[in-house]
Amino acid sequence: MTLFLTDTDVRATFDWGEAIAALRSAYSAPPDEARFPARSIARGEGLWLRTLSGVPGDGSPMGAKLIAASTRNRLASYLIPLFDQETVELTALLDGHSITGYRTAATSALAADVLAPPGPLRAAVIGSGFEAQNHVRALAAIRTLSAVTVFSPNPASRLRFTRELADLNVPLATADSAEAAVDGADLVICAARSRDEQPTLRTAPPGTTIVSIGSTLPEQREVGVEVVAQATVIVADMPDEVDHDTGDLIAAKDAGVAFADKLVPLADVVAGRTAGRPAGRPDAVVLYKSVGSAVQDLAVAAMCARRAAELSIGTTLPVTLSPVPK
Repeated sequence: MTLFLTDTDVRATFDWGEAIAALRSAYSAPPDEARFPARSIARGEGLWLRTLSGVPGDGSPMGAKLIAASTRNRLASYLIPLFDQETVELTALLDGHSITGYRTAATSALAADVLAPPGPLRAAVIGSGFEAQNHVRALAAIRTLSAVTVFSPNPASRLRFTRELADLNVPLATADSAEAAVDGADLVICAARSRDEQPTLRTAPPGTTIVSIGSTLPEQREVGVEVVAQATVIVADMPDEVDHDTGDLIAAKDAGVAFADKLVPLADVVAGRTAGRPAGRPDAVVLYKSVGSAVQDLAVAAMCARRAAELSIGTTLPVTLSPVPK
């Protein structure tokens, strides 16, 4: 039988701790590039369809995320089908809208956990919207936050951010600039689209761990060339795409900043194959760059589908696909 989960169902089943645990398992699987090919995109006039597919190495359901978008009508739909790896039965269909936001923040929290020094973290957040708030919630599920300071250009948005997260019982403060927000921070979360595609973070204090999720296309900028140059290690969820398709690293190349020898996959750090934060370098700046991947979508979708079955949430479809002999 196939379980269908609406976006409301996904929100009802989602759990930060379980999502991070599922991602840790997915990223700890033996490396195999064939399991997660590069994303593809089909384009029409004012339309595009993007596909991210994967066969997880930890045995969890295989599947894909499909994003259908109409740029002319400013609309998008997200669909995630999941298939059992043994029987290839279609086990679940999920609305992938909220999963996209959840998986980004949960993966960032996993990256921060393996890259930041042990102990409570003083976090600075540049951005105050949905992604920024999700990142704080994800981090609070895995690490103790001794303080969180937020900056966004609109003072009302900063205050709304503190109200929305008041239930976490974490000390929350606002700052009038990005520089003031990151002063004294151990961890910096960049989660805001910049104005005119100018970097929102131009320098990093020594010893900080930086999470950057807002530059996923060549024309987008989030961290300055100086930050890329400062970084001792650059950890990427999809190294090739981060290298070639993000405006931050394209700008760094154009400025003559060499970083190829310090770019490492997140999977290697999570699995312990590569060190993330250099030993004996408390002043080292470590940068995590994310563009998103099917690894993340499938791990979180499978977790939601499993919890939905346990909690009797969702709709069992009256018909489904039948695997056929091949």
